[in-house]
Amino acid sequence: MDSERQLKHSIIPPWMDLLWGAALAMLWLLVATQLYSSSWLMITFATLLYGSICTAVLARWPSDVDFGWANRATLFRSSLIIVLVAASPFIPMKASEFALWLYAIGALLALVLDGVDGKLARATNSGSDFGARFDMEVDALLILGLCIAVIMSGKAGAWVLALGLMRYLFVAAASLLTWLNNPLPDSFRRKTICVWQIVTLMVAILPPISSTFASLTLATALLLLAWSFTTDVYWLYQRRLHHETA
Repeated sequence: MDSERQLKHSIIPPWMDLLWGAALAMLWLLVATQLYSSSWLMITFATLLYGSICTAVLARWPSDVDFGWANRATLFRSSLIIVLVAASPFIPMKASEFALWLYAIGALLALVLDGVDGKLARATNSGSDFGARFDMEVDALLILGLCIAVIMSGKAGAWVLALGLMRYLFVAAASLLTWLNNPLPDSFRRKTICVWQIVTLMVAILPPISSTFASLTLATALLLLAWSFTTDVYWLYQRRLHHETA
């Protein structure tokens, strides 16, 4: 009985984790609003994004189960990413070099932290479908924000948005074609291309990088991403045909 009570006392409700995540996001926002204009719009955008995360966590994570250190690491990273995404529409084409470098450093920090939640999940044996999906959606949000930042900085055209929207188009298609919701096997190819996307977008923002070089590397990333999605969709389709004929 005593050990059961101690276990219950050691559980931190998800809403408490969401509170410190909100406080951290506000600190990132204070920095961002000093660098870019339209601070109220930026704060509103960031609030909506963080509110979406809160809604998803409270709806899908049991209140009597500890959130876990792996999910806390993802939440820490998401607090930074939503500010990067919220700031991305307000990056002018002639933004100061300091502002662009700081934005790229923030994106680099988010990328470096990407592997922390997975390591914590394995170390604490606390991996979950929710945690994997949480991490995936945060990655997708970062890529979309970087796409907008690259466009606003004038390094590439609106076609770059295809890098950020392809994941969401896949999710939309999966709502109509249920066989697309079947689990995919772990893929080094998929993870590598995801990292390549983020790196090419992040490098494109840097002041010394020319528009020509940025467009070339981003076009390569888009071709690789399209190939990766085509490969996964074909694999899922083949599996569907196998189940139908079995």
